[in-house]
Amino acid sequence: MKIILTSIGTRGDMEPFLAIGEILKKKGHRIICLFPEQFRSLAEDSGFEFVSLGSKFIELLDSPQGRVAMGGGKFGLKKLKAYIKLIVMQPAANEEMIKKQEECIQACKPDRIIHHPKAIYPILWSMQNKGKTVLISPVPYMHYVEGHPHIIFNKNYGKFINKLTYKIVTYGLVKSITYSQKWIKNKKLKLTSKKIANVLYKNKVIYTISPSLFKRPEYWKENLQVLGFHERNKTKNWNPPPELEKFIKQNSKIVFITFGSMINQYPERNTESIIKILEQNKIPAIINTCQGGLIKPKNYINDLIYFVENIPYDWIFSKIYAVIHHGGSGTTHMALKNGCANLIIPHIVDQYVWNKIIYNKGAGPLGIDISKINTSNLEPKIIDLLENTLYKEKAEKLSKKMLKENFRNEIYNSIIL
Repeated sequence: MKIILTSIGTRGDMEPFLAIGEILKKKGHRIICLFPEQFRSLAEDSGFEFVSLGSKFIELLDSPQGRVAMGGGKFGLKKLKAYIKLIVMQPAANEEMIKKQEECIQACKPDRIIHHPKAIYPILWSMQNKGKTVLISPVPYMHYVEGHPHIIFNKNYGKFINKLTYKIVTYGLVKSITYSQKWIKNKKLKLTSKKIANVLYKNKVIYTISPSLFKRPEYWKENLQVLGFHERNKTKNWNPPPELEKFIKQNSKIVFITFGSMINQYPERNTESIIKILEQNKIPAIINTCQGGLIKPKNYINDLIYFVENIPYDWIFSKIYAVIHHGGSGTTHMALKNGCANLIIPHIVDQYVWNKIIYNKGAGPLGIDISKINTSNLEPKIIDLLENTLYKEKAEKLSKKMLKENFRNEIYNSIIL
């Protein structure tokens, strides 16, 4: 079969698709990745064909307005202005991506499309190709779960309002898809809001989440499945530098600190706060600067802290004690799968949910919003993370459960059959 994987967002939104792509490719299927241009190397390193969705969406996230919007904190005037500017700027990015989705899909004529919730065109395509699309969600609470609002909302409002939040989000998505039809060439796909809503409720959805962290509700319909966390091999074209291996051998109880693809308004200040805490408490740490959410100070030298720009988590997490991170789905799963204690510094949307899940599972203290961290409030959290051995014990118990999970056949059959 010819299968298109299409995703929109940051790197964490690409990884689940690449992992599924590896499962499908091993069975002999042809895989085409339809991602933003910035993720070309990820797809090609995995041996997949690549078609670009352009670069406007990621450039939007990396803009000053994007940094404010993704930088955590309360919804104040500054954030409101940033969101308004993003709304004004976003149609051009959306138009580019939808047109490129349509062009690729019409040219490739795929047998299946596996898509991210932000990839809209596959939903329209599924109207004429029933049963051939699968929506992948690496985050929970996209569909109604008792006791929880939709993941976009970050507060339990009670049964009635919680249920209403899902309807509000679905309504917004339907209107967005309806509006986007003006950009596509295939006018035969002109659909009403009612038909689009019907498709959204009936299309197949796979949550790529460990059931140890998010159990599938029994009252869900059969088209909604929870089929485990999947990861690709990220060490194919990577070897650790000798200095890093030496640092790991010379230190124990190492903390790994990363904000992944997340950006924030004050990376220098936040890094300075973290370094001060590490130095004062003599905590050995590896800091991943990655996309610029954390920044190495100029001419900084300290034997206790080692900086990296990019590192495979599947290699490093097995060698450390704890992870302080942004709370992305992939990072959270991999940290727990390797038995690491967790402290989450949430930036946006689902990261606040993972923060609560980690805390409720006992695998780490409740983290602090990125916009609120400083040496005073973060230091006791980091000390607690390292001194409370129960966090590590809980993480290791979860690790044993997660390592036994194997849904590769289930996810393959759900996509192909």
